[in-house]
Amino acid sequence: MSLESLRREYLGPPLRENEASGDPFEQFARWFEEARVTEFDPTAMALATATADGRPSARMVLLKGVDARGFVFYTNFESRKAGDLAASGRGALLFYWASVERQVRIEGRVSRIADAEADAYFATRSIESRWGAQASPQSRPIESRDVLEQMVAQVKARYADDVPRPRFWGGYRVAPDAFEFWQGQPNRLHDRLAYERSADGVWTRRRLAP
Repeated sequence: MSLESLRREYLGPPLRENEASGDPFEQFARWFEEARVTEFDPTAMALATATADGRPSARMVLLKGVDARGFVFYTNFESRKAGDLAASGRGALLFYWASVERQVRIEGRVSRIADAEADAYFATRSIESRWGAQASPQSRPIESRDVLEQMVAQVKARYADDVPRPRFWGGYRVAPDAFEFWQGQPNRLHDRLAYERSADGVWTRRRLAP
């Protein structure tokens, strides 16, 4: 079987204008629910940021919440990504669901979530993850793996199972002003639907050439 034949077997259906939602959040919800069935972790998303002088970087983070306000992820406020977000106030997300050859690109303004919301989420994390968040000086050099494990051991000894959310750790929300939904199709004639939000909050949609 050729590679093209294999691709056709796993492709999602064409993304047609009369079937796609006029609301990009609703369209995302449809695809996300389908990705839950076929993907190992559909919440994995690339986060792209840039420094004040335009130097870009990207890394994978996990989606921890989405509603009409935007897409939420958590990190250390002293990390490189947090520094970029403080400098620019903007970020871009990319979901790639290989099982059905779908991508969703999202761009928007980024802000910190409320402390109470971050506290509530932190309490749901495994105790090991809470120890790690408290111990890790994210993005800063450390001497060795042994040193990192010693840091975690110190946090464990200090807090046991009652680990507070570190003041340097919390969540960000990406409030989209642009979406692009990409559906792979045979012969590279991919479907691309782009959504843009106007200043008064109205979404407009247009098809882009592959």
